[in-house]
Amino acid sequence: MPEANQNKVMTTQEAIRRFVKDGDHLVIGNYTVGTCYNQVAEIVRQGKKGLTIYSQSGVFDVEILIAGDCVSRVVSTYCMRSGGRSGGSMLERYQRAGKIEVEDYSNFTYNARLTAGAQGYSFLPVLPGIMASDVFKVRDFMGEGKFGVVKCPFTGRDVPVVPAANPDVCIVHVQRADKFGNTQYWGALGSVAWACLASKRVIVSCEEIVDHEIIKASPQYTIVPSFRVDAVIEEPRGAHPAELSGYYNLDLLFWAMMDLANRSEEGFRAWMKEWVYDLPTRAAYLEHYISRFGKEPLDRIQAKPYYSAPVNYGSAFTSMVDDEGKIRVFDMTRTEFDKFLEERGLLTDVS
Repeated sequence: MPEANQNKVMTTQEAIRRFVKDGDHLVIGNYTVGTCYNQVAEIVRQGKKGLTIYSQSGVFDVEILIAGDCVSRVVSTYCMRSGGRSGGSMLERYQRAGKIEVEDYSNFTYNARLTAGAQGYSFLPVLPGIMASDVFKVRDFMGEGKFGVVKCPFTGRDVPVVPAANPDVCIVHVQRADKFGNTQYWGALGSVAWACLASKRVIVSCEEIVDHEIIKASPQYTIVPSFRVDAVIEEPRGAHPAELSGYYNLDLLFWAMMDLANRSEEGFRAWMKEWVYDLPTRAAYLEHYISRFGKEPLDRIQAKPYYSAPVNYGSAFTSMVDDEGKIRVFDMTRTEFDKFLEERGLLTDVS
């Protein structure tokens, strides 16, 4: 497990090289917004293979990974199949060609798998209505392991259950983190926190790395503690063309360009060459964007300030031990307190 107070700042290239391995089960932590496109592109550039991708809302992130021949299996609640069965989708093309396997879950059952994995359970019960759906009935590579059915010990009724998911690595993009990996995110949460906490390794990219005191001042936004994070990457506009609350909106024109390119496999591979393979870093990506379209489209989607009301976390003191080392309620140091107990025969050896 990573150390809590270790500087984990590194580049995207180093983080992907160190922590994403061929054959990994990899979860894309973001849900519909803030998608970590910087990390997705680097996985493709490094040619990772045989990945099982977990994504609650797969759009162009999953499309890029499939087009990069990185993926063998997908576990998802939704993946964009733009244009339907005859339209443009790398997932549709690969699945029809027998190059990829897909296992479908509902939003609730997908999240239940990650929740179980994060909390240390081997399975969790889900709502019984799922048994009437094709999500329950149609099985792909997971077969009988996709769902189970147990008897409720209280009612005797059949209860569907899902197996825990513990992906090898989670990639996620957030608003801010400190150098130790304390990760803060706000906006549409979805499965972001559970995806991180269920995974064995976590790579966090963020818009900005901030001082630890800023993290401490807003503890309610911390979704992953430092001791669970392996790498921290500062990558401004790392989610572009997706949106990120407080920083930028969806780049609709760029999104439309991606969608048009994806009407054919040849078109999307040409887009991949220009926007993924030929641009080794996120900085190069942004430079290329500005050279093609100017800076005005990026300025137009820049978020306007809309701050939440400040909250007072102040207290009279932050520790039950004062500056002189005395326990406040007893006005003794720990040594004095132990001696006090020992003299009265109240000190118990629990070793």
